[in-house]
Amino acid sequence: MTKTVLIVGASGLVGTAAALEFADSGWTVITASRRDPELLAGRGFRHVSLDLMDPGACEKAAQSLSDVTHVVYTAVFELPGLIAGWSDPIQIETNGQMLRNLLEPLRKSATLRHVSLLQGTKAYGITAGVPMRVPAREAQARVKHPNFYWLQEDYLRETSAKDGFAFTIFRPQLIVGPNHGVVMNLPPVIGIYAAIRKELGLPFSFPGGATWVWEAADARLVAGAIVWAADAPNAVSETFNLTNGEVFSFRDMWPAMSASLGVETGPDESISLAEYIPANAHVWQRVVERYGLRSIALDDLLGESHFYADMCLAYGANAAPDPVFVSTVKIRQAGFTMAWNTEDSFCYWLSDLINRKILPPAA
Repeated sequence: MTKTVLIVGASGLVGTAAALEFADSGWTVITASRRDPELLAGRGFRHVSLDLMDPGACEKAAQSLSDVTHVVYTAVFELPGLIAGWSDPIQIETNGQMLRNLLEPLRKSATLRHVSLLQGTKAYGITAGVPMRVPAREAQARVKHPNFYWLQEDYLRETSAKDGFAFTIFRPQLIVGPNHGVVMNLPPVIGIYAAIRKELGLPFSFPGGATWVWEAADARLVAGAIVWAADAPNAVSETFNLTNGEVFSFRDMWPAMSASLGVETGPDESISLAEYIPANAHVWQRVVERYGLRSIALDDLLGESHFYADMCLAYGANAAPDPVFVSTVKIRQAGFTMAWNTEDSFCYWLSDLINRKILPPAA
């Protein structure tokens, strides 16, 4: 049976990785996003330029997508500054409407068999000041707080029940991958910070606050889980937490990233990367010129990820924030058992950015 997957938000972290994973698994892949996915260039994917905020554009695009059987929805709308927008009514309603704009006409033009939807650990209320259970499990009662996840999930459950297609919801933790200019990806931010410090003759000091133990998910792991779930009976109508399978702290991982970037560490120094990097844009420009890096505007490299970095590194925190650990027992018992070494993951993507001349060489 022919299987054609539509990857929505294909220029983002998970969208890019999912498109590659589905293609490598023999699927027909169609990508959709407002901009052409740079990291998918040359792969021969059919691409649909699509603004999900435009219902008319979605209606028109759906007419040419009758062959789609599976949808992977990874698109997200974020407000400038990122964190404060997570509880903003405009952000919430916009994300809910974007999913409806896509699926309403697609339900009429295509015969859908499965939809994958991304959430995250914000579902457990941590960003709304609600301490997470340790570990957070998918079966616990919904934490009621302002969040677009619930708008999207309730709509998806309703439409799937009407139309008979399956769905799976994923809650990955701190995704890391190759994309620059996205809302939440740390390697470009960390690499730019390292290059600025080196150019100024300063050490690659850890800029965060108290040690905060995290979990992460490599974008390739998330993509693998999505491909698995597309046809897995154990994934139908299920929600899965998703991580690499281990915990880590950025402070402990700092020396390994230093080695990958070819910079020297130094004493900790409390620095807001959201402020420091833009304030040193002229220094970054010197780095670009010195090493012949790709000429990309700094804002287009960072996206909103420098704000995310301050949160993840616990900038300004004298005590460790509340833990954000999730159980991944459910997805492993369901049949998806892939795992990644988080330190290797971060260092791999830093090296990838160097190889693509986004970051300067390590030597």
